[in-house]
Amino acid sequence: MKKKHPLLLVLTLFSMLLIVGCSSANETVGEDHKQIGSEHIEGSTIVEIENNGNVLTFTEVPERAVTLNQHVTEVMLALGLEDHMVGMAYLDDEILPRFQEAYQQIPILADQYPSQEVFLSVEADFAYAGWESAFREDSIGTVEQLNEFGVHAYLHESSRIVGPTFEDVYEDIRNIGRIFRVEDRADTLIAEMDEEINQLRERIDEEGEPLRVFVYDSGEQAPFTSARNFLNTLIEVAGAKNIFNDVEKNWAEVSWEEVVDRDPEVIVIVDYGETTVDQKREHLLHHPALKDVTAIKNEHFIIIPLSAAAEGIRAPAALELLVDGLYNN
Repeated sequence: MKKKHPLLLVLTLFSMLLIVGCSSANETVGEDHKQIGSEHIEGSTIVEIENNGNVLTFTEVPERAVTLNQHVTEVMLALGLEDHMVGMAYLDDEILPRFQEAYQQIPILADQYPSQEVFLSVEADFAYAGWESAFREDSIGTVEQLNEFGVHAYLHESSRIVGPTFEDVYEDIRNIGRIFRVEDRADTLIAEMDEEINQLRERIDEEGEPLRVFVYDSGEQAPFTSARNFLNTLIEVAGAKNIFNDVEKNWAEVSWEEVVDRDPEVIVIVDYGETTVDQKREHLLHHPALKDVTAIKNEHFIIIPLSAAAEGIRAPAALELLVDGLYNN
């Protein structure tokens, strides 16, 4: 074999080192450029959400969210956002079985609304409420107060407006998807809910007059009932008629005389709170003013948990309870 000149070997080795050095430098520059670009894109992603007259601006994904009310807790869990949650409060009944594992990882701050002190102790950066009552001075604080603490406060808008539709509920889910940058999950969840609802529509009996429905939430001296809230929407979609759908409120206190005059054929009992369903039913069955009401004479009751009647992911389940109760009694 022919031997190479020593000088040639040195020059060859030097050239190889230059090539490797330049190549490594180019790769390093490329990696740095990629990281800077990623940070720049992430840093410039600003999400603006209009919520109840306020504009919420998010420059980054909330990492320490607290949910207040069960239906919004389940929206978060359905979107797989449990790792972004540091607390929840005010659950009306058992969490859905498919969320049990995620649910057990999240602290319950209070049976109802936590005090502002307890809320602030978890260093939350996002408060998500299902009902307006959460954002009061005697609860965790007003939206303005929370903003001063650096907390974004989002109120589930479909729970506040009069006459909410399924699309209003979907819009809340989309907003949460945008805030947490999980738009695809939100779209998938909405599509699944919509498919279930459309399948239930096929089982609805549209022949004849719509059954007259009275919703009994609570109250002994005067009943507290559904007016034009989401439960009213569910009743209408199920092919029935809420007897107090002419009241321009979400919930309303009415009189027993009005209930008798409108003679409901079905009574929906909302299941929640310290008064049990059996106690509510017995109160209605033995109320002297109601003895001639059609629903009482036929004992035609439908039981719906408040968590299902609220503007959340249980809408298909609530509609199914209504459809089965109206037409399979």
